[in-house]
Amino acid sequence: MTTTQFTTPRDLLRYAVTRFNTAKLFFGHGSVEALDEAAYLILHTLKLPLDKLDPFLDARLLADEVLQVLAVIERRAVERVPAAYITNEAWLGTYAFYVDERVLVPRSFIAELVPERFSPWVADPDAVDNILELCTGSGCLAIMMADAFPNSVVDAVDISADALAVAEHNIREYKLEGRVNPILSDLYANVPFKKYDLIITNPPYVNADSMAKLPQEYRHEPQIALHGGDDGMDLVRKIVEGAADYLTADGILMVEIGNEREYAEAAFGHLGLTWLTTSAGDDMVFLLTADQLIK
Repeated sequence: MTTTQFTTPRDLLRYAVTRFNTAKLFFGHGSVEALDEAAYLILHTLKLPLDKLDPFLDARLLADEVLQVLAVIERRAVERVPAAYITNEAWLGTYAFYVDERVLVPRSFIAELVPERFSPWVADPDAVDNILELCTGSGCLAIMMADAFPNSVVDAVDISADALAVAEHNIREYKLEGRVNPILSDLYANVPFKKYDLIITNPPYVNADSMAKLPQEYRHEPQIALHGGDDGMDLVRKIVEGAADYLTADGILMVEIGNEREYAEAAFGHLGLTWLTTSAGDDMVFLLTADQLIK
């Protein structure tokens, strides 16, 4: 293969799709298929608008531009690195965040609920003063919630100092210093003892059997942020157990548990879980009120 075989983004796009499909890559970090991921990587590498592929498809590329794109395609295909780690960028809704291998690639069904400000469960979004996000990672949900609830302060907690360094970078990018506070803590251990209107979390919840079967792409992510113990509920149990102490009288706890509804129901079904509707159905996010959590 020589670079002279590629003269346009169209050439590279066709090659990348074939390369990715031949390598049987897994797409679970933002893209759903080889075409979408190839287009994103090519446009990002060439510093072109991510939503405007067509005007540039037949533009003639410089030899060094071709080499840059080919290097990205090969890294994705050979090392099976998630695209977000190659570009140091991940999108959640309309928000772009800096990411690297210190944090999970942001993906959350809770993010779909933020623009509606958790309606109807939050009656007066402007009255929300304090939000606690546990297992914040890159800080993406904390930043989105600070935008959605303009009068709130968000305490963003993670056990990983490396993850919080990434979160701090994103907090600065969005100019939310003082409104989003990164806190190094093992769940509630170092959390300020105050009452929160909302406790939101997308914690490690992958069960042991599923961890053993994860595609190679997920092996590049911090495993501590994925593994939730034998049934995936190890951290979720601690979060649910401690939430009542930190919620206001009408506060709510919202927990994302991915494909682990069966295990969540086994662990917490007696509390009367409310399952929220997302694009993946009614199985990904559950809600508990402060009343339900009081023993």
